[in-house]
Order: sequence, then structure tokens, then C-alpha cells
Amino acid sequence: MNKYLSAVGRIFLASTFLGVVILKLIAIQSSPEGYAQYKQMLGQVGLGENFAPLLILIELIGGAALFLGFKTKPAAYLLASLAVFMAVVIGRFSPETFFIYTGLAGGFLTLALNPNTTCSLDNLKK
Repeated sequence: MNKYLSAVGRIFLASTFLGVVILKLIAIQSSPEGYAQYKQMLGQVGLGENFAPLLILIELIGGAALFLGFKTKPAAYLLASLAVFMAVVIGRFSPETFFIYTGLAGGFLTLALNPNTTCSLDNLKK
């Protein structure tokens, strides 16, 4: 049972960004103004509109990689960096969000230090 808990943790961590980016993409597609609204929301927290596609790409690729357990260590470091970045940027406006993102960063760093989980593509290569 314990060997599967690390895989469950990896999948839960992945779902934080993967689930959010899927919801973002659905919201963007549901309205003709969806992408403009997303860029405007980023502008409200001090991020330029150039960050919109970059954030979507990082969340989608990093989240999918972690979900599948593919290149777990670099994906975990990437998402930990993104979580710290988001904590600093959004945390200025919402203290709760700061602590949520720093907690996520801690989980991603723990996963990066222990990347070998069951049910992952990384383990199929061995």
C-alpha cells in the first residue's frame, strides 16, 4: 500500500496545475473574449500579456509530465519554480494564496528529491 502513496501524491500535485490549466482552457474557449479576459486578469496582478501563453504552456506540459510520471524530477523543479513565482506575484494581493503556492512548492521540491514513484513512465524505462 505504501508504494502507491507516492504515486497518489504525485498525481495530486500534478492535478493542481493540470486541473487549473484545463479549467482555464475551457473558460478561454467558452467565450469569444475568454483569452482577452485571461490576459486582463494577469494584468491585474502585474503580469504582462506575454505571460498568458507561457503560463498555460508550463502548467499544461509540467502538469501532464508529472501526472504521467515522465521526467518527474525536472517537471517537479519547473512547477516548484512556477509555484514560488506565483506565490510572490499573486501573494502580494492575497496572503492565503501565498501560503498555498509555497506549500505546493514544498510538495514539488519533495517530489523532485524523491522522483521514483510507482505507476510512472520513468519506471518503465528501467
